[in-house]
Amino acid sequence: MIDIAVSGLVKEFEVGKKILDGLAFQVDAGERVGLLGPNGCGKTTFLRILTGEVHPDEGDIVVAPNKRMGLISQIPVYPAGYTVEDVLDTAFAPLRQMEEEMAALSQRMAEGESDPALLSRYDKLSAAFQSGGGYEVDTSKNKVCNGLSIPQDMRERPFDMLSGGEKTRVNLARLILEDTDILLLDEPTNHLDLRATEWLEEYLEKFKGTVLAVSHDRYFLDKVVRRVVEIQEGKAEFYSGNYSFYAVEKERRYEEKLRQYEKEQAKIQQLEKAAEQLRIWAYSGNDKIFKRAQSMEKRIERIRQTDKPKKDRKISVRFGEREFRGDEVLSIKSLEKSFGERTLFSGVDLEVEGGERIALLGDNGTGKSTLIKIIMGEEEPDGGRLRKGPTVKVGYLPQIIHFDHPERSLVDTMLYDLDCTAQTARNRLAAFKFRGEDVFKPVSALSGGEQSRLRLCMLMDSKINLLILDEPTNHLDIQSREWIEEAVEDYEGNLLFVSHDRYFIDRFATRIWMLEDGKITDFKGTYQEYLSAKEKGKLCVGRDDHGAPSMKNEPLEKKDKPKRPGGTKNLEKEVNAAERAVASAEEKMFDLEQDIQAASADYLKLQELYQQREALEDELAHLYAVWERLAADLEEARG
Repeated sequence: MIDIAVSGLVKEFEVGKKILDGLAFQVDAGERVGLLGPNGCGKTTFLRILTGEVHPDEGDIVVAPNKRMGLISQIPVYPAGYTVEDVLDTAFAPLRQMEEEMAALSQRMAEGESDPALLSRYDKLSAAFQSGGGYEVDTSKNKVCNGLSIPQDMRERPFDMLSGGEKTRVNLARLILEDTDILLLDEPTNHLDLRATEWLEEYLEKFKGTVLAVSHDRYFLDKVVRRVVEIQEGKAEFYSGNYSFYAVEKERRYEEKLRQYEKEQAKIQQLEKAAEQLRIWAYSGNDKIFKRAQSMEKRIERIRQTDKPKKDRKISVRFGEREFRGDEVLSIKSLEKSFGERTLFSGVDLEVEGGERIALLGDNGTGKSTLIKIIMGEEEPDGGRLRKGPTVKVGYLPQIIHFDHPERSLVDTMLYDLDCTAQTARNRLAAFKFRGEDVFKPVSALSGGEQSRLRLCMLMDSKINLLILDEPTNHLDIQSREWIEEAVEDYEGNLLFVSHDRYFIDRFATRIWMLEDGKITDFKGTYQEYLSAKEKGKLCVGRDDHGAPSMKNEPLEKKDKPKRPGGTKNLEKEVNAAERAVASAEEKMFDLEQDIQAASADYLKLQELYQQREALEDELAHLYAVWERLAADLEEARG
């Protein structure tokens, strides 16, 4: 059964620039679909059309009847004075109405009324109230609030007094409590910490409805979605898998299309050369040769089918690095900080040496950004001391970007701050995708992600050996996140960063600082090693060489795995065969998706195609499992 059917959707806000240009796809009941594409491609516009906030210029969207749909990014307006608790209680409005009617009926029966219809109505209401979870309202509410980090004191505050991120969290909790049939998620993890994000992922795994998610959180997409729809130049591209599958398949399709384009161009050049020669011969008056030349030119036009595939340029700049001398980068002794009666942290003792890459993690509100501000000298500690090495030069990308003169254009901002030539400023801006007339925009007109990109562009010129990043990937699309990661990958100095982006943490952290309950636990190792040790209960808290609290893995017993007979040669053949089988099945899936689009108006044909797709998805899942197992065996054999 189809929950959402989109056909021929067209929308333009500026004459001649269609943000959606014939968008067409469908989402089946119970599907988990990720809607991807760079910022500005039309994802949010599509969600606004889907909820009726915006009307399309052409095309239709059909939502299955009697299905309740909720969008996370839309925050309803509530009456003045509503607390967070009142907002959460709106999710139970139907149950409250049933409860009130049951109380009224109970009162009438207590007063002596004995009408059978009265008793029958009460019994129906009682059964509906129980099946709807009416007796478990408080339990459900507390469970969701704990999972999404909505504490009791926050539940008592007026909703209007919350920040944008807090309102988003409360609205997400309300939609979950409403038990919506179709859940539309627009960047749901932007305002969630790691614990709340993991809770949301677990909830969505058990959620029986349909999920359509717009997100730049690659870990979240891998865990939640099973199919990807990418909006590219206003149209839909389909990928039958999670984000990791999408990333590999997108590159494969690009390479395949590039090979096809290059092959066509080579053939065209060959034919054009032959046609030119025939025309020269035809000047002697031979009509037969002239017709052959014309026929060859028509053949050339028929060959011109593949446009040259486009691929965004990779970032081609890197941080200016300053040579580091000495062992000590950062020394923290007995550091403490409070706000009023609330203690953020105390007794923090840490030592940082050259070359370390540290992830500072913890729930929202634990004091991560405050600790960064103390390191940067923007906040004063209440106690303890902090010392940076004498040759340490810090580069800092804050969570909230601030420019002293937001009225200046981008190019003027670069000229004033970096004291460079106009051409150098424009070259550096171009490397960060600020091109043409964009460089003359005022900084105040940029989005949050664009301001982060501009600040990073300015930071690249600094000669630094300690790079501090506070939520560097917030508000950035996947492509922009990859740019930052490429720049950080090439940087060889010390790195300290706060992030909830588990993909970023996994890629760079070699040491974890976990801030919990006012203390920092220091773990020497990667994020996956930290999680693994924590899950297996193999962590012991001790002190490192500098006296700082640390968590270390207890040695685990290693068992030798039996070696596979035949060496790696047979394994390589099996892996290649498995890859070919996967590629063949993926091509079938792509063709099937095209057939489904073409048959959007033929219900019987669609049902037949959906059955074929379901069978093919099962086959693909089996082929993926075989390929992953063989690839792992090959890696182990080579290792």
